Formats: sequence, structure tokens, C-alpha cells
Amino acid sequence: MSSTLERRAVPVGGLLVGEGPAVVIGGRVSLRARRGQAGAGPVAIEGATLVEPYSADDLPAIAEHADAVVVGASWTRDIPLVRAAAGLGLPVVVERRREASVAEWLELADYCAAEGDGQVILCEGGRPDLGLMRAAKVASGRPVLADVSADVGLSAAAVAAGADGLIVGSPDPAPTWGTAQGTAAGTGSPGSGTGADRLVAEEAVVLVGALLRDEAPATLPECRQAIDRLDAALATLLERRAELAGIVQRIKPVGGFAGRDLGRERALIARMAVRAPALGEARLAPIMNAVIEAGLHLAEERAAE
Repeated sequence: MSSTLERRAVPVGGLLVGEGPAVVIGGRVSLRARRGQAGAGPVAIEGATLVEPYSADDLPAIAEHADAVVVGASWTRDIPLVRAAAGLGLPVVVERRREASVAEWLELADYCAAEGDGQVILCEGGRPDLGLMRAAKVASGRPVLADVSADVGLSAAAVAAGADGLIVGSPDPAPTWGTAQGTAAGTGSPGSGTGADRLVAEEAVVLVGALLRDEAPATLPECRQAIDRLDAALATLLERRAELAGIVQRIKPVGGFAGRDLGRERALIARMAVRAPALGEARLAPIMNAVIEAGLHLAEERAAE
């Protein structure tokens, strides 16, 4: 098992994986998917984010144009190619071979770190085992990516399990290289992958990450971006609360402002104060009064339509 227990972040292009918000990377380019095909022709990789080589012949171009090199799950036992890829001087994304244990995965990651400059990211793909991914992160301290290209619906679960980033957009057998880009959660251009898939991934890193991911912003822009993510999650929760409150108003014998249960509201605020002790009941009370009244006004407006 790896002894690399200190937490570390790895820069990949303009992204920082493993510190701050989770990131979304729009695709993983595999040169192996093209080689051996009749008429494949030369492959251009300029501007690609993560690139998996087919052979050692691809490594000079990857070193020049890509942001990180991928040690693919299908060839983790090809030690000469693994050694050469790790020695490029780029961050190394180490995928887990399907049958590999956490110990084997981390041993390979440590090998890549020793052969290179130590900048290693773990990646769980295919049908990702999120429990195993989390165990590897805890044991190693290394950042982890979850490739959810096969099932973008796993995005929220992956972030909740501790993924530092999501890879979306399955590689096309004949892709337009140079469009695979990454962004920090909630920022930047859409990048590659389908717009719908990317939206699902972005929503996961914003909403789930805001609730579960620890952040320590050090600059004013970073603080404001973190607050923006929390506000996005808060808006989503407020909208959902208003919908549920509207159902309550239709069910109650006496709805609207006349049917307010002040005892229940006081109990609600007391429970919230346990989760938000710095705010306390006195500060939470006017906040929740505004939330409750906004929901009641909305319910009355809808009832009058």
C-alpha cells in the first residue's frame, strides 16, 4: 500500500486537480483508439487535455501539446511504455486496470511518481467502483478523477465519494483533437463532450461539491467563486423547498398565512441552529421567516391562477 499520505494537488493545464473545487474535463483522448485502423492517417493532438499514447512513438507529440499523459487501464502492465510515459515531465493520470486492487493501483501510481516528477492523479473509469476510488484517495493522498463518460448519471455520486474531477465525453474514434478542454466547476467554456452530459457533470460538482467538499480559498476571487457555488446550491434548495411547501398548502385544511404553525417553525429554527451554530437561532429566525413567507406568497399566487 502506498505511503504517500500527504495531500497534494496537481496542475493540469489551467486546472488544479485535488484542491479547491472539483473540475470537469471534457474528454480523454486515446490514440490507441485510432491506431491500426486503415486510413487513420496522422493524428493531431494540439490542445488536448488528457492523452493516452498508442506507443512510445506518440510521446514526443504528447509532451509538446498535451496537458497530461494517461496510463491507460488496458496496458498498465506494459512497464517500458509506462516508464517512458511517466518520464515525459507531464502530470500522469493512472487508470486502474479492471482487476487491480487498491494496493496494485497505488503501487503503479508510486512507480509513475518515482519515474517522473511526482505529479500523479488516479483515475477510475469504465463502470467506476466509487468505494474503491475513495479508498485509494484516502490511502494515498493523491487526487482522483472519475471518468463518467459511460454513465454521466454517476456524476453526483462520484463527487460525493470524493472525486476531485469528472471526465465526460467518450473519445470519438475519429475526434477533432484540440477541442478537449477542461474547466473548473461553474466556469469557462463548455469544452468537449455533449452539452447535456457536461451540464450534468457541472451541476454535480457545483451542487454536491458545495455541500460536501472542503475548500480553503486564499484570494478574493477564489472566495467569491466559492460563494457563487454555495449560492447556486442554496437557490436550488430554495426552489425545491418552495415546491414542497406548495404541496403542503394544498393538503392542509387551512392553508396560506392563516395556517402557519409557529410552533413547528420555532422547532425548525432550533434544529437548523444545531447545524449553523455561528448564526444561531436569533439570526436564523428572520432568514427562515423570509423563506417561509416567500413560499406562501408563491403558493397563493399559483392558487389564484
